[in-house]
Amino acid sequence: MGRDKALMAFGGSTLVEHVARLVDRVCGSVVLVGCAERYRAIPYRAIPDLLPDQGPLGGIQAALSASGCEWNLILACDMPSITMELLELLMDATQECAGDSIVPVSPGGRLQPLCAMYHRRCLGPVNGSLGCGVRRMSEAIPHLGAVLLPIGSAEPFRNLNTLDDWRAHGTRSHQP
Repeated sequence: MGRDKALMAFGGSTLVEHVARLVDRVCGSVVLVGCAERYRAIPYRAIPDLLPDQGPLGGIQAALSASGCEWNLILACDMPSITMELLELLMDATQECAGDSIVPVSPGGRLQPLCAMYHRRCLGPVNGSLGCGVRRMSEAIPHLGAVLLPIGSAEPFRNLNTLDDWRAHGTRSHQP
């Protein structure tokens, strides 16, 4: 991308604020994981990774370590098409969940672990995975007691990783 996509202009604010507002509306609170200095102008609490350079799994570790909630919605900041309805579906799924995490599965069988619910019980297995050198979410999910939740569309999970992705999304609703 060549710059911090979380802080790119989106819908009158930034991409991270757009996603955080949705989470706030559904959950009632938001904690951003990453460099607090990076998010100083954003009106949400920010915490650092406990272990730097561990990727998304390290972010989940930091979020679960800082949370006092049993269930935690973990959502990447680069999914601008995520909907409140999907987030509410995930939240509701925790009421009858027999597992320790709820991971959506988009058509084609692709797991969406960066738009998922994680119980605090996942912290031990996350720490264990990181301690064994696991960094990939696909390698950690089998150890997190995942209940898979089929979702009928991949659109909410479409993320913006490149300027081409950004431009393609921007032609529909926003410009960088």
